[in-house]
Amino acid sequence: MTDVVSLVGQPLRLPLAELWFALLFFLFGMFLFLDGFDFGVGVLFATRDDNEKEQLLAAIGPFWDGNEVWLVVFGGALFASFPSAYANLFSRHYLLLFAILAALGLRGLAPEMYEERADDRWRRFWGYSFVIGSTMTPFLLGVFVMNWLLGVTGLVTPASIFGGVTVLLLTVVDGVAFLGLKTRGSLRDDARVYGVRAAASYLGLTVLTLGTVYAAEPSLRASFQSPLVSALVLATGVFTAGYIVALRRRRYYVVLGAAAALVFVFVGLIGWLMFPFIDRAAGLTVRETVVSTLPLTLMSIMAGVLLPIVLAYFVVLYSAFSGPIETGETY
Repeated sequence: MTDVVSLVGQPLRLPLAELWFALLFFLFGMFLFLDGFDFGVGVLFATRDDNEKEQLLAAIGPFWDGNEVWLVVFGGALFASFPSAYANLFSRHYLLLFAILAALGLRGLAPEMYEERADDRWRRFWGYSFVIGSTMTPFLLGVFVMNWLLGVTGLVTPASIFGGVTVLLLTVVDGVAFLGLKTRGSLRDDARVYGVRAAASYLGLTVLTLGTVYAAEPSLRASFQSPLVSALVLATGVFTAGYIVALRRRRYYVVLGAAAALVFVFVGLIGWLMFPFIDRAAGLTVRETVVSTLPLTLMSIMAGVLLPIVLAYFVVLYSAFSGPIETGETY
């Protein structure tokens, strides 16, 4: 059996454990970037009139259920590559994860129910439900990510609360970038105002969150001294400034690129600070928890084939439904 494992794993000659750790954060980044559109739109939903609410729902209608696939793939990849970390994390934070699933379910159910009846009370209830689900999901995801990074065994800490608000603001930044390409008129102009405020607040909360993490976990302080961490923090400031400038100049494709960069810089920063641990609470490193060479090699080959296909599908999806929402178009 050892010979078979060696023969299969030998041709790749790659640090597969580290690559799968990086892939996990790429998958989470794709979810946060693409579904961040939907969360951000949901947060802004509360500020609009009935006609504009229909436009917001129409903007995300073709995309939101597909975007959630990335979270499922993230969970599946974590289970397949680091099963003991998956078991520890999900059992230790099962209440938090059930809350995330409930918020995701509410976010998905609300727009469907909102369109079922024209009754004002009905729509008001499901409109508020949509906003609550869209707000609580990224907030709770941020709490989970901070707990994962710090190895927290409880439900919330000051760092996790700051992290939750940071992720929530990041999705608003993301949602405004999406609306810049999908809407026109006063709706897009008002979104620009919210985007500038959210981006500035995101930068401040990122600094506050990192400072709280630094104070809360002494074992991470050596990682904070890495030049890469300094570069990523600097990049956060640069991309935030670029986002605000591009938003004010109505350069919406640049705005979208800056929002994507902010998401992946944030995810990369979390991954770098966490490495080499994948479960700090249990003291488990990436190499200690990764599955054996044979299944890891086979999964790597499958991922190399399937991931480009999935990415191509999303390129086709967003291309097919590109362009702004037309007047009168509904969910």
